[in-house]
Amino acid sequence: MNTLKLERDSELAGLATITLNRPEKLNAINSQMHAELQAVCAELRGDSATRVVIVTGAGRAFSAGADLTDRALAPGGSVLESRRLAGTGNVTAAALEGLDQVTIGAVNGLAVGGAVVFLACLDLRLAAESAWFSIPEIDLHIPLTWNALPRLMRELGPARTRELVMTGDRFTAQQALQWGLVNHLFQEDALLGQARALAAKLLKKDPLSLALTKSTTRALANLMVPIDATHSDREYLLFASRS
Repeated sequence: MNTLKLERDSELAGLATITLNRPEKLNAINSQMHAELQAVCAELRGDSATRVVIVTGAGRAFSAGADLTDRALAPGGSVLESRRLAGTGNVTAAALEGLDQVTIGAVNGLAVGGAVVFLACLDLRLAAESAWFSIPEIDLHIPLTWNALPRLMRELGPARTRELVMTGDRFTAQQALQWGLVNHLFQEDALLGQARALAAKLLKKDPLSLALTKSTTRALANLMVPIDATHSDREYLLFASRS
């Protein structure tokens, strides 16, 4: 894999770590990263030995979000192929959210746009005290897609989601903690160690009870704001790319 790493922990049996690995591009999410994340999630779906997955970024960022130099549409090609490609982010987000393993985001630096969407797909989120977040899609003249709005509504509530998505304002790790987007903050050099400590605590739990709790809480979240509410995400992105 060229854009990420999947490492199974040599000390904590049952733990795997996915590292977004384009540090020279602040781990911007391009079409290859989408494909590799989908492949890794498919591999993990068949891996019952792995019970906890940490997702983090290499270098000084979690991720700068979608790589806007890598528009995965099909110019001059089939409109249905362009529609399929426009839904790539939706597929990747669903793959992350659909993992049976308990997932932990470790936010080591900035998390922008699509990176915030990925974090909203994870079960638990830790962040460095120096991390910051933004959702700038409207300022870039593109709609927020990837089925992001239902997920953000669940995690942040309607008023805060509207504010952050409509203004595009940057917010700090301390604000993310206050608003419930992240569970805990740590110094940057302690972040991964704390993520592993949380994983170790979870790995001591009864496997079936923990798995059932994860699947039930996900089902309840989907009842709060169903993902299908944004069923036209692909079309919105496709129309925006034509303007």
